[in-house]
Amino acid sequence: MASYKRSRMKDTAVVRRAVPLVLAVVFAVLALVSFLRSRTVSRATMISPSYERRESLLLSGEAAEEDDEQQQGGGGGGDVGLVLDPNFKPSLPKQTELSLSLEQKNRLPPRNRDLFPKLAKDHIKIVLYVHNRPQYLQVVIRSLSSVQGIGETLLIVSHDGFYPEMDSIVQSIRFCQVKQIFAPYSPHLFPDSFPGVSPGDCHDKDNAAAKRCRGSPDQYGNHRSPKIVSLKHHWWWMMNTIWDGLGETKRFGGHILFIEEDHFIYPNAYRNIQLLAAMKPRKCPECYAVNLAPSDVTSKGEGGEFLVAEKVGNIGYAFNRTVWRKIHAKAREFCSFDDYNWDITMWATVYPSFGTPVYTLRGPRRSAAHFGKCGLHQGQGSSSVCIDDGNAKFEIDEIDKVANIKYDWPVQVYKKQGGYQAGFRGWGGWGDERDRELCLSFAYMYHVQGASSG
Repeated sequence: MASYKRSRMKDTAVVRRAVPLVLAVVFAVLALVSFLRSRTVSRATMISPSYERRESLLLSGEAAEEDDEQQQGGGGGGDVGLVLDPNFKPSLPKQTELSLSLEQKNRLPPRNRDLFPKLAKDHIKIVLYVHNRPQYLQVVIRSLSSVQGIGETLLIVSHDGFYPEMDSIVQSIRFCQVKQIFAPYSPHLFPDSFPGVSPGDCHDKDNAAAKRCRGSPDQYGNHRSPKIVSLKHHWWWMMNTIWDGLGETKRFGGHILFIEEDHFIYPNAYRNIQLLAAMKPRKCPECYAVNLAPSDVTSKGEGGEFLVAEKVGNIGYAFNRTVWRKIHAKAREFCSFDDYNWDITMWATVYPSFGTPVYTLRGPRRSAAHFGKCGLHQGQGSSSVCIDDGNAKFEIDEIDKVANIKYDWPVQVYKKQGGYQAGFRGWGGWGDERDRELCLSFAYMYHVQGASSG
């Protein structure tokens, strides 16, 4: 019994000596948890400034970068993962010498970095996609040179193949960093093989069985025209390259602005698109994009003191990687729809497949406008050349020279809008299975090992 008491007293002493150590450990853990929580709150406060403050910073060109949630937001949902069909095997045409040389050009770094060594922290990159209308390109570049803040960002010019005069015009740009990329599978680079004209191809309304020619016609019985299909091929190749293949953009988390060679850009366009992109998560969380102009290309805007949520227009539109992932997931729908127009394909089949209305946010006055009367492929190299001097005559008021969008404006939602209704089958021109396969291959070329051609 005495031995038991001595043992018990010894154990009690050990416990008494251990209590202070245990308490010290507990207090240390609690202090660490409290510190980490305070750091989290502090960081959240630091990277989520009020939008009134952000608007002021944007106008002064000193805005802080959006946090990850704001960068990746859009369309009412979080980030969307990459969706690939495991059964599809990408196949790209064997490249020509010129095509391969263009891919080498695509790897060159941006020019003018000596003049503009650093991009602004909150910059929105700009992509200008062009075909072969040099008189139009001169107009859009002149307008871009007067845009406020243009020197803060990177301008990427995406060429539909290679045309020396277009290349020369772009190389003359000195008002910002500029990078050129060239679509290496543009049909005009393949004069004797697909995606150009292949020997034995069907033409117009040829009967493939009777003439023993190659090709599958569209829903109206017309066989493929390389000049026509290049419009959709270029846009899709460009989008996949910009978001997933180009070193300067494939890890970019913000919005990217897309414009065309027949868009006149107002001086306030860049500042306005920055403001709209910053406002979108709170002012219009259901919006997928932001726009510089109304979806009706003939409209100058309403001119009131409010923002507008409407269907996505094709003049000066910007979205982020989350939205691109949603679009990319619909690659099969995009590539199989029988319409050679990328924008009509998006309106008629891709956006409706999202399951909810797809809105874009814009201001009440346009900051970009469409000009010219010649279509993208109209009269190129034919006897019926479309003549247009490319002069853009737009009145620039004082209000168009500075950012003219306010955060406290209400948002008007245009729910009922004209457009392509359910059942619209497309305007055709996109019935050849080779075009559809190439289109799908563009969606996979940066994600599947061995997808590149020889």
